[in-house]
Amino acid sequence: MVEIPEAFARGTVAREGEPGTAWLADLPGIVDGLLERWECVPDGGVMHGGVGVVVPVRRRDGATAVLKVSFPHPGNVHEPDAFAAWAGRGAVVLHERHDAHFAMLLERVLASTLAEVEDGDEVVAVAGRLNRRLAVPAPPGLPRLREQADSWEEQLRRDAAELAHEVPRGAVDAALETVRELGRDQPDLLVHGDLHPGNILRADREPWLAVDPKGYAGDPAYDGGTLLKSRALTLVAADDLRTAVRRNLDAFAEAAEVDRARVRRWAQFHAVQAAFWGRRHGFRMARSGPRLDWLTAFADSLAELLTRP
Repeated sequence: MVEIPEAFARGTVAREGEPGTAWLADLPGIVDGLLERWECVPDGGVMHGGVGVVVPVRRRDGATAVLKVSFPHPGNVHEPDAFAAWAGRGAVVLHERHDAHFAMLLERVLASTLAEVEDGDEVVAVAGRLNRRLAVPAPPGLPRLREQADSWEEQLRRDAAELAHEVPRGAVDAALETVRELGRDQPDLLVHGDLHPGNILRADREPWLAVDPKGYAGDPAYDGGTLLKSRALTLVAADDLRTAVRRNLDAFAEAAEVDRARVRRWAQFHAVQAAFWGRRHGFRMARSGPRLDWLTAFADSLAELLTRP
């Protein structure tokens, strides 16, 4: 029976409470049942992300793979649908799926991620090229990003009214305008939904492959905003923030072959969301104190900077 990493168990219980505790109690049995079902044997130590465990395995024919089992959550439902639609195009291959257990048997890739690459231009270019390859026609049944537009607008207005903040009014208005003009009218293209360097891994079949998609249908430029938000801490170190942001926007838009203005507007929307989110919930790297204040102030600055074309 596999051993569940303690750090993963603690994080799951802290986040999910009693349902998380109950799921963790069943998880070793779930993993063992899936290993038997798919005729695999463990081939390394159990790894984990934020919401699931990953078990390196060897299949009956000797081929390598990984078994991934995620905590049952609506945000994880369409991950296998995205992999199935891509069929290995820019993302890991889906070998098997068991939706009742939120489980998949996936192509095994290397442990190194794009986040470990020091050349920022390469990071953005690789992510942009993958974004372009992943933007295939979305299959029916996937959640459409445009369906979130009403809740985005409602939350932005509530945050702006209820929170003590220093997000400029013009920045809030620009984010609302993006929701109205881009959010409600999006193409039916498959987008990753959480495209950041940690979700892009080195591989043997291709240099880089995407993992952990949310599986949305929408505007590929949306993920340009996701990527820029994930690179916020690297931007902090830039000598000239405006130049660094412009360089990232240009590089992503060119590599992804998407409209730069749309990438900037989605990035600005994400920055405003982050500025409010930090004030309500904190960030993973800082829940309170001076570091949280510093991060929210930076989000404010980034949102204001991105407001101007």
